[in-house]
Amino acid sequence: MSYSTADSFRPVTLDDVRGAQKMLSGVARVTAMEGSRHLSQTVGAPVHLKCENLQRTGSFKLRGAYVRIAGLLPEERAAGVVAASAGNHAQGVALASSLLGVRSTVFMPKGAPLPKVSATRDYGAEVRLHGQVVDETLAAAQEYAAETGAVFIHPFDHPDIIAGQGTVGLEIMEQCPEARTVLVGIGGGGLAAGIAVAVKALRPEVRVVGVQAAGAAAYPPSLAAGRPVSVENPATMADGIKVGRPGDVPFRIVGELIDEVRTVTEDELSAALLLCLERAKLVVEPAGASPVAALLSDPGAFEGPVVAVLSGGNVDPVLMERVLRHGMAAQGRYLAVRLRLTDRPGALATLLGVLSVVDANVLDVSHVRTDPRLGLTEAEVELHLETKGPAHCAEVGQALREAGYTVIG
Repeated sequence: MSYSTADSFRPVTLDDVRGAQKMLSGVARVTAMEGSRHLSQTVGAPVHLKCENLQRTGSFKLRGAYVRIAGLLPEERAAGVVAASAGNHAQGVALASSLLGVRSTVFMPKGAPLPKVSATRDYGAEVRLHGQVVDETLAAAQEYAAETGAVFIHPFDHPDIIAGQGTVGLEIMEQCPEARTVLVGIGGGGLAAGIAVAVKALRPEVRVVGVQAAGAAAYPPSLAAGRPVSVENPATMADGIKVGRPGDVPFRIVGELIDEVRTVTEDELSAALLLCLERAKLVVEPAGASPVAALLSDPGAFEGPVVAVLSGGNVDPVLMERVLRHGMAAQGRYLAVRLRLTDRPGALATLLGVLSVVDANVLDVSHVRTDPRLGLTEAEVELHLETKGPAHCAEVGQALREAGYTVIG
C-alpha cells in the first residue's frame, strides 16, 4: 500500500481504496447517511447527506492521513512525520500518528483558530506556529522535513492520501447504491479524486460533481489548460477548500473521472451552512457545506437520488457567528439600516415603536451624534434587525420611509 517518492504518480485503483478501507477498519467511523426532506423538496428528488462532519477529528482527513502514515517503512516511522495545516489535516495527522505510535510535528499559521490549535495538541502532535499564511507554514514544514528527515505528509497530493479519502466513496455506494449524482467539495482535490475512483469503478454512470468556492476556484482554469495552474490570492470563508493550486496527483484523476466542476458564491455558502444547522441540525464548516450550496444555487441541475458530502464540521465559533449572520442577511432574515432622526428625548422610542408595528426584532442599536455630516440637532442611528425574509425587509423599509425617516444605508 505504501508508495515511494519515485512512485508517487502511480494511478490510484479501486483495489487501493478497498485496501485502505480494510486498514481503516476500527479507526475511521463509517459515517451516517442522512436524508434531507427540505433539500429533497427543493431539488425534486431524494437528497442524502454523507456526514463526514461527524468523523473522528471532525473531518474526512483522518482517513487519508492514517493510510499514508500506516504505509511508511519502519525507518520512516522512526524519523517521525511533519505536516502543515490550518486545521483539519493537522488534526487528522495528529490523531493518526498517535494511533500508530509515530512522533508528529504540525506547523500551523500564527493566526490559526485557537480551538484547532488546541485540538491538534490534544491529539498528540507538537504544534509549531509559523507564518501568517499557509504557504509560509508549508515552506517551514518542508524545511523541517529536509533538516530532520521527518516524512512530510501532504494534505492531498499523494496516492495513499487519495486512496484513504476514497473510502468515503465506497461507503456512499454501500449506503446509497441507487445514487445518480454525488456532490463533493474540491480544494486540492484529494477527497474528490478518491471518491471518483471508487464511485466510477463501481458505478460508471453515476455523475460526480466537484464544487469549489468562486474566490478560490483553481480547477476550472487548470482543467481548461490541461495542467495545474495557480490562482493568485484565493479568498473565501471556506478555508477547507481554499487552495490556490490543484495537486498534481489528484488533478489527473479529477480530469479523467469528475464529470463537472461548479463554483458557488460566499452568499450561497453562508445560506448552505445556515440550512445545515437549522434544518438538518448539523454543524458543518463552509467547505463542508459547499455541495449543499451547489444544490441551492441550481436545484434543477442534478439527477436524483443525490448524495452531498459534508466533508467537515470544524468551524471556529467566531467564524460561525459571522457566517450565520451573513447567511441570515443573504436570506433576508437580518437587516442593517442607518437613518437620521432629530436628536430629542423620545425620538428613539418613537423609532422603535415603528419597528414594533411591523414586527421587526431589534438586535442592536448604535448612535452617532458627533459627525461633521450631521446637522446640529441630528443624530445617526444604526439598527441591526432580525427579519422574516426579503418581503419583510421591504415592509420595514417602507414603514420607516412612511414615518418620515431618511434611510441612508
